[in-house]
This record gives sequence, C-alpha cells and structure tokens, in this order.
Amino acid sequence: MTDIVFYHLTETTLDEALPVLIERSLGRGWKATIQTHSDDVRDRLDARLWEYKADSFLAHGRDGDPFEAEHPVFLTSTELNQNGSHIRFVVDNAALPDGLNSYERVAIMFDGNDESAVSQARNNWKSLKADGHTLTYWKQSMEGKWERAA
Repeated sequence: MTDIVFYHLTETTLDEALPVLIERSLGRGWKATIQTHSDDVRDRLDARLWEYKADSFLAHGRDGDPFEAEHPVFLTSTELNQNGSHIRFVVDNAALPDGLNSYERVAIMFDGNDESAVSQARNNWKSLKADGHTLTYWKQSMEGKWERAA
C-alpha cells in the first residue's frame, strides 16, 4: 500500500514549505507531481519553484509543457501522472486522485489556518484509514520544522 503522509501547515505557507519537501523527494531519486485545485495556484507555484532560492531553482514542467514524462517535477491541476511520479503532493484543497496505489507516497498538505482545508483533511484521513492505508501526520513546530505526531 501507498504511504500516505499529512502535512499540517501552521507556521509557514505552502509556498515556503513545498520546495523543501520537493528537494527531499528528488534527493531520494523520486519524480514528483504537485496537484493543485486550480490553474491559478498551479501557476503561482510554477513561478515559486523557479525563484525560491537566489542561487538555484527546481527544474519542473506543468500542464501543457512539452516532454511531460521527462520532467523530474510536474505541476498539474488534473489527476493525471504525466511524468510517472513516485510521490504526489496534493495541495490547495485538491481532490484526492484515483490510483493512489501507483505512488510510493502521497503527501497531503493543508493549511491549518483554513477551516475548510482542515475539515477536508479530516475527511480524507477517515476515508483513507477506512481503505486500509498507513497514515502518518506531521505538524510544524513553532520554528516551522516538521515533527511527527503520534
């Protein structure tokens, strides 16, 4: 079964936390897909991945780009796995895609300051738990570091 990880954002924004987790995934040799709810958020994250560090960037593609399968990171507002990802980041209150078991890991990131996002995360947790998935929950410390919760 796919490893499902919930990341509860309370101290940093998605734009700050996501690139770090993408780098960790790439360090494992994994391709990554980032699924958003809307094209606007997809496009915002697209710009963020190019500029998040002054001295580097995260190479990636997005819906409509050529050579979809070759991108190490792919941004989409669809349920497709265009680049054959090992990990899928579900962000921006996007619906969980079908075929979760085709991934090594699915990371669900949600904003703890958005009640609808928290409610959706709770519903996803219950549904995925009932389906027999192994779930882990990570929250942010006051410094913004990830801590696994029991």
